[in-house]
Amino acid sequence: MSVAIRALTDTFAVAPQLGPDDMPDVANAGFRSVIINRPDLEGGPDQPLSADVIKAAQAAGLQIEYQPVVSGAMTYDDVECFAKLLKQLPEPVLAYCRSGARCTALFEAARQINANKS
Repeated sequence: MSVAIRALTDTFAVAPQLGPDDMPDVANAGFRSVIINRPDLEGGPDQPLSADVIKAAQAAGLQIEYQPVVSGAMTYDDVECFAKLLKQLPEPVLAYCRSGARCTALFEAARQINANKS
């Protein structure tokens, strides 16, 4: 896999844009789940479509969720949804967007929500 994965915890990491061809490597790296936070076509027609990534991830034995979040427009509902996914999906989880920054912001905000609910 040619993309840089950045671990934020032992059970969660972020990455920049991934494609269908990356999914076997994601599974081989030990991840069990993937969250796609980049909306389809945000980067134009050359961006891999979520449907293609989902199909490849499932073929690689990964659980995958498509939760598109608009860059610079993250909402409380986005964070709540992300927090729920983190509780439901098998770990370790890899989330990706354009650069990984949006996923990192979602993760940090979701941790705050989960901490406040404890």
